[in-house]
Amino acid sequence: MSVYLDHAATTPLRDEVRDAYVQALAVVGNPASIHSHGQRAKRTLEEARERLAAALGCEPIEITYTGGGTEAINLAIKGIWWARQRDAVRPTLLIPGAEHHATIDAAEWLAATQGARLAPLPLDDNARLAPTELRAALAAVGPQVALVSTLWANNEVGTVQPVPELAAVAAEYAVPLHLDAVSALGYLPVHFARSGVQAMSVSAHKIGGPVGIGALILSRSVTAVPLQHGGGQQRARSGTQDVAGAVAFALAAELATAELDEFARRLSALRDDLVRGVQEAVPDAVLRGVAINGDRLPGNAHFTFPGCEGDSLLFLLDAAGVSVSTGSACQAGVPETSHVLTAMGVPEGEARGALRFTLGHGSTPSDVAALVAALPQAYTRAQQAGLA
Repeated sequence: MSVYLDHAATTPLRDEVRDAYVQALAVVGNPASIHSHGQRAKRTLEEARERLAAALGCEPIEITYTGGGTEAINLAIKGIWWARQRDAVRPTLLIPGAEHHATIDAAEWLAATQGARLAPLPLDDNARLAPTELRAALAAVGPQVALVSTLWANNEVGTVQPVPELAAVAAEYAVPLHLDAVSALGYLPVHFARSGVQAMSVSAHKIGGPVGIGALILSRSVTAVPLQHGGGQQRARSGTQDVAGAVAFALAAELATAELDEFARRLSALRDDLVRGVQEAVPDAVLRGVAINGDRLPGNAHFTFPGCEGDSLLFLLDAAGVSVSTGSACQAGVPETSHVLTAMGVPEGEARGALRFTLGHGSTPSDVAALVAALPQAYTRAQQAGLA
């Protein structure tokens, strides 16, 4: 038995996307070259850019391809912050404490080396950022704010942010809002123009595309200083562009957009079965994030299990053939309590028992049944091991 319940980390490459990717890999020519081979490659690249723009609800010129979601987020955080210092001193970054480490680490680097000032935005116990909290922060330091950045949907507990309301508040103070939409794309309706934000980061491998390509969607009204220079192939990034990756990303986004309604309904129903199964198998388990009928990613179920380490549960379930995630950071081999749960106000002792189950394309009722069957024994053994 082999069950994969970690689609939030990466989801399998879709067959039709793989076929298009392999075919595009045969395209010869650098799209920046002016000879006929280069121009054919450029045409293929720009057609893919147009298709991706249509799927994301943006203009083709607003797309800057990157090496993945992490680079896109770094380009947004650092690039916009640098650009906003050109005509005024705006050192402040407004960022909630439950962001992905790509955002947190980029912001902390700016603070440590570039003179940025971090002003954390408070979250409620479901990891939701209230528009009133954003308004209060902007009212206090608005003229000094370079950028607001938040997740569209939390990658650990699945909570979806009130994006239109947050965008409206940021617009009142003429401050750019960046969305990390890596976890949202393919699971929620994502339309850049309608969102009201100025920047948005996405990644292909979370929607059945290949690893190694992402994009920063950057409104015409905002400038980002590039992280790397040398050629100026794109508006905010230099470097030879990945034609095959762009083709695969465009197809994955088109499929995700076309199938979204049916996919989200099926996944939500399967997720609800998983939640009920876990609660019946381990009544002490606590669902984290919003209720399953609320503003939550359709494939996300995040629990804390009292009296044990999430890592112990992960390894025991893995031995039983079920792949899941703790959702917590692990640096230098030392497990750390999830900063997301901490930002939600979850006590450290409870947060250490975190486990995240995420569904995606290919997830089936038998996968859920296998998890529920393996969980009681794994939990009993993890409790016996106790807290490290």
